[in-house]
Amino acid sequence: MATATPDGPVGVVREHPVVVTAALSVVGYVLVGGAFAGVLPIFPPLSDATVVLFSDAIAVVNSLALTSLLVGWYFIRNGEVRKHRAAMVTAFLLISLFLVLYLWKVGGGFEKSFVVPEGTFLAGYAGLIEPAYLLMLGVHIFLSVVSVPVVLFAILLGLTHSPAELRDTAHARIGRIAVLAWSVSLFLGIVTYFMLNHVYGWVPRGTEAALPLLLLAVPRPSLDALRSRP
Repeated sequence: MATATPDGPVGVVREHPVVVTAALSVVGYVLVGGAFAGVLPIFPPLSDATVVLFSDAIAVVNSLALTSLLVGWYFIRNGEVRKHRAAMVTAFLLISLFLVLYLWKVGGGFEKSFVVPEGTFLAGYAGLIEPAYLLMLGVHIFLSVVSVPVVLFAILLGLTHSPAELRDTAHARIGRIAVLAWSVSLFLGIVTYFMLNHVYGWVPRGTEAALPLLLLAVPRPSLDALRSRP
């Protein structure tokens, strides 16, 4: 006996998951691109202290999202479908919160540039540390971008189909890819956060050229003065 297709938005998503995924992905990319380009003046301005606070909040949100993802993976491996769904929906809501905070931080505040002040951990290897940081950041960003449609597709299928129906969809296969890409991206985001904010240091992006001589003599704790812009 065929299952009746729900009416309304749920029915549209259920019948056209690829189209809805593509549309939502485009919206997400436009919002991120617009925030970085400064062409979407929809974000209230943030003080420098609030930008720093947002960075910390984003790290907490990402840590919780990664935990939810791994817990969700554990549940489905043990056949606990309801708990798996709850964990994955929680992870999706957390990553949505991350997106709001991140876009607001970029659109209403400023971006940070990574620096390795003299006197910090392994500062003598700055020539290796900086490329390693940029590589991890690049992989984090790349996976964040490419995982958007994959994550959306898996979530949309999961929310509009019953567990029995999902067996006849690509949910399990796409979901494994989504969890792997999403988890690695979140993990690298957390690592680069700690490197940028707690192990080494940062300056507001765009001020790097004026700092090389100053950084030779200024240890990381003293960079706090550089982080406050009039």
